[in-house]
Amino acid sequence: MASKESKPIEANGTKTSQVVDNFEARKHWSIGRKLSWHFRQYWHLWLMTIPGMAFVAIFAYVPMYGLQLAFKEFTPKKGLTGGKFVGLKYFEKFVTSPLFGEIMGNTVNIALWTLLTGFIAPIILALLLNQMQNQKIKSFVQTITYMPHFISIVVLVSMVTLFLTPGTGLLGRVFGANNLLASPDAFVHIYWISGVWQSCGWSAIIYLAALSSVDPGLYEAAKIDGANRLQLIRHVDIPTILPTCVILLIMNMGHVLNVGFDKTFLMQNTMNMPASEVISTYVYKVGMVSNQFSYSTAIGLFNTIINFIFLMLANGISRRVSDTSIF
Repeated sequence: MASKESKPIEANGTKTSQVVDNFEARKHWSIGRKLSWHFRQYWHLWLMTIPGMAFVAIFAYVPMYGLQLAFKEFTPKKGLTGGKFVGLKYFEKFVTSPLFGEIMGNTVNIALWTLLTGFIAPIILALLLNQMQNQKIKSFVQTITYMPHFISIVVLVSMVTLFLTPGTGLLGRVFGANNLLASPDAFVHIYWISGVWQSCGWSAIIYLAALSSVDPGLYEAAKIDGANRLQLIRHVDIPTILPTCVILLIMNMGHVLNVGFDKTFLMQNTMNMPASEVISTYVYKVGMVSNQFSYSTAIGLFNTIINFIFLMLANGISRRVSDTSIF
């Protein structure tokens, strides 16, 4: 019996040693030979990624060719590569513009409110749903909360407008003749509240997936030690989803100033303009309405650079503090 049982062990050991030897041999290969071996082994996986890489290349990298407009005086006859080189002229024009402070202030204000509430609300919802014992109620609440995600921005803004119509709206009756959509002070709050309502349930799915990996034995052990639900959330649930929270926060910092153009533009009117004019709407008006393509490109590039700086700072701080980062 001992000899029969030892054969598989020897075979497995021989196979393992061969894999190790092949790995050591590949270390001394040239780069070209390594790439050739890699593509022969994993060509089917690369084939599956071609549609995704093509999509990113066409819609993310090819448009970068037009970034040179930010440094040139655009002339339609000469095209993108023609025009006179003006350096940082349009960047200086935007920074020294009288509207710069107002636009940046509005953008940062809306972006921070959206980032904080859109980041915290799904975590709270996921933690509460995870503590529900009744699966039917849990499924019902989860379904109701993530259904608004499938509502388009146009329909969402139409609903907000109807609800806040003075005198006839569901919420407009409460405020009487005051039109909240015409109030600059209320614009930011309407923006992030409607955003949380629309995206909270959908964003919570990621945290619920992370919480599903928790060993039920941890809950049982904590309950035996006398832990209540708040203590379970604090000592079991939050440490479990903390790495996920950090990664998502870093990714959100990469587009913190990219306040949604469509929603802001649809909610914008002449009365709330002092609080609703952000970089994205200003770029549209300067570029598409006023035909100042070089100026609008410079503003958009300026916004991207600021977002990139925020991303790098958030990633660096996270790597130093919690050893969690995306690169």
